[in-house]
Amino acid sequence: MHIDVVPNRNSRPAYLLRESVRDGQRVRKRTLANLSSLSETQIFAIRAVLRGESVQPLASMFEVIASRSHGQVQAVRVAMRGLGFEALIAARPSRQRDLVCAMVAARVVAPHTKLATTRWWHTSTLAEECGVTDADEDELYEAMDWLLLRQGNIEKKLASRHLRAGGLVLYDLSSSYFEGACCPLAKRGYNRDGKKNKLQVNYGLLTDPRGCPVSVSVYEGNTADSETLLPQVKRVREAFGIDTVVIVGDRGMISQKSIEELRELEAVKWITALKSAQIRCLLDEGSLQLGLFDERNLFEFTHPEFPNERLIACRNPELAKLRAHKRRALLQATTEELQKVRAMVERKKLSGSDRIGVRVGRVVNKYKVAKHFELEIE
Repeated sequence: MHIDVVPNRNSRPAYLLRESVRDGQRVRKRTLANLSSLSETQIFAIRAVLRGESVQPLASMFEVIASRSHGQVQAVRVAMRGLGFEALIAARPSRQRDLVCAMVAARVVAPHTKLATTRWWHTSTLAEECGVTDADEDELYEAMDWLLLRQGNIEKKLASRHLRAGGLVLYDLSSSYFEGACCPLAKRGYNRDGKKNKLQVNYGLLTDPRGCPVSVSVYEGNTADSETLLPQVKRVREAFGIDTVVIVGDRGMISQKSIEELRELEAVKWITALKSAQIRCLLDEGSLQLGLFDERNLFEFTHPEFPNERLIACRNPELAKLRAHKRRALLQATTEELQKVRAMVERKKLSGSDRIGVRVGRVVNKYKVAKHFELEIE
């Protein structure tokens, strides 16, 4: 007895249980049953029995001694190979390169501290795939020191991949608050995480137009944005080989001091905005007339205070509407708070001009609209 497979053109093949019978010199086949309604697993089991093989539950044929995740590790390592990540870190294979690649993969799959990483990656196939099963946290820190020495070469490789003359380069400064007191770069500064009275470290990230990182620089936590601009310009020109640079940024990034330094560099231009105080001076002197905006929204003019610079004045009516709406909302919120203070005075829960003045000052300064109110405190 055996199972024959009869292919069908427009449907699944037919599985027939047949018996072979010898009739003289000929072998005849007789169909005993049509097994097409059974699943493939059942059909394969019947075929195994007909062959004399023993059929046992699959679980009884194996002994599970360990279970480690592999799918996410494989996905990350395939992506790293596609990006040429190992060649980017170092051209020659080495123990340090294997450790760095393993740490990067672990950071993507399951971010942990270095000590926790050495414990976690034994629950997956990552350590075995990278050949770092015997690595401890001290060796990981040593590999990071080795990587730091190669940062310049790695950034040049990234720049050759992603930066082109005539292209766009994005740069911004961010920060991360710091727990501890031993980091020499940790300082108190403008905290972007909303963490008050926390030490922080600043870092500047330079990317291509897609946001793909090309270079990173670390600064003390109290470093201003404008202080990091000129070093990045020099890096783009000298290290990455892009001679002509046009910088576009706000006044927080391109300060007047930075502009004076940029003037001394050849083939470097900039586009930025004036501060409110500078615009007010232009208005008071009559160099900038608001009546011009009645006929056009954009015009160009010059001023002796800004030699060899083009000043473009622009009026944005939508921004004016937004600011007017915000101003009315702040005034309304402050008025409601002042009404509460007046009610407290009328109920005699708050008395004395000094105490009333302190409470009123706290209210009008909450939304920064004190200049719009005239106060009489008795």
